[in-house]
Amino acid sequence: FLKYTAQQMKFRLIDTKNPALQDYLVNASDRQYQFWERNPLSIDLWSKKVLIQKLIYIHNNPLSEPWNLVSNPQEYKYSSASFYEEGINTFGLVSHYEEWKVVGHKTNNGGNRIN
Repeated sequence: FLKYTAQQMKFRLIDTKNPALQDYLVNASDRQYQFWERNPLSIDLWSKKVLIQKLIYIHNNPLSEPWNLVSNPQEYKYSSASFYEEGINTFGLVSHYEEWKVVGHKTNNGGNRIN
């Protein structure tokens, strides 16, 4: 996800000749631009309940202190809340979590952890 979205942002900034591209310029041997923090916090989504809990947290974050950006989650332009609540996929990047192919850890009986 991070690599794909960073590439898409870079391509869009290049295509539109946006000078903001220079804000992401880095002096690194393996990349010219960096859009995301290198060590993001990772949380295992080991059950559907935890996944939904984190999704609700993410959707409500723009409403909380210190941000107070919007009055309801669907109003925040960069949130998937409008997709889940109203079916609006503004950027065409969102898919419902129930459609995701679970990758990674398996349970002892061969099933996926998310259930």
